[in-house]
Amino acid sequence: MRIKHLTIGLSVFCIAMSGMVQTVLAVFPKKPITIMVYVKPGGGIDRDSRKLAVIGERLTGAKFVVKNKPGAGGIVAMKYILSQPADGYTLFGTTKSPVYKTVSAKSDINLGDFEWLAMSMSDPEAIITHREQTVNTWEQIVADAKALEKQGKRQMWVGPAAGGLDHVMAMKTWKAAGIKAKYIPFKGGKKAMIELLGKRAVVYVGNAQDIIGQPKLKVAALSRTKRLSQFPDAPTFRELGVKGMDNEIMWRGFAIKKGISAEARKFYDDLFSKLMKDSEWIEYVSKRGVDPVYYKHDKFYKIVLEDKADVTRWLKNSGILK
Repeated sequence: MRIKHLTIGLSVFCIAMSGMVQTVLAVFPKKPITIMVYVKPGGGIDRDSRKLAVIGERLTGAKFVVKNKPGAGGIVAMKYILSQPADGYTLFGTTKSPVYKTVSAKSDINLGDFEWLAMSMSDPEAIITHREQTVNTWEQIVADAKALEKQGKRQMWVGPAAGGLDHVMAMKTWKAAGIKAKYIPFKGGKKAMIELLGKRAVVYVGNAQDIIGQPKLKVAALSRTKRLSQFPDAPTFRELGVKGMDNEIMWRGFAIKKGISAEARKFYDDLFSKLMKDSEWIEYVSKRGVDPVYYKHDKFYKIVLEDKADVTRWLKNSGILK
């Protein structure tokens, strides 16, 4: 009888200890993780973050909540995140644009105060035109720009944010093609696209996925070494004979305030490693003509610093940044 009681006692003890061990190991996360995005609901990184929340819960069992904190092109969200504890519970859903904004706004934000966890998407920049306008192919854009220049005029290009990614993309394109044009910035890509749809501009600078659901628009030139299968009719700059324009992208990814625990770091490493192999995530990214990638920590931060240096150089050379 004593042996039987001892056996039962040991079994109960082992079960209890197993539960305690699991509790100790599951140190992160103990509560829902907030994914903070710098755009309004419905924006690109907002949609991406909400997709991550759904798939992330399936992959890890953790809870994710997406919150929007728009303002100043990402500066408001970045400062908010840096004001929070480095406990790993406030994830930053971001793109290249806030990095550019820290430069153009002369912000005091230190990009090194973030842990750049995962660059997850590479979205090629594109030159977009209106099919019904006389000027809608790359060759026509170049010819028209040169003709207008002889008349002392400038071709009209539109896009979001003065000094932002698409503005710099426009300047790079002009230099590579040997043309001059005028960039009119709007508050958001949608408003700029309305100008193109209304035929009040010749070119909209954005990404190939921007023409989804817009049959009147087309990609006249794409910054990629090869054509996208989702947009087979969109020629690359390389095909068009324009050099040095193969890798202009809008990246998207996730960062967090630096100083998180080793347990939190491991959680995120595991999450993003699984995410980048997940068929639902890959399909979600790829169907929009975006390349799924996974660059983490040091490589991602290196890209961030290179982008900061690049935009600083272009804005100084153009006189936008004094």
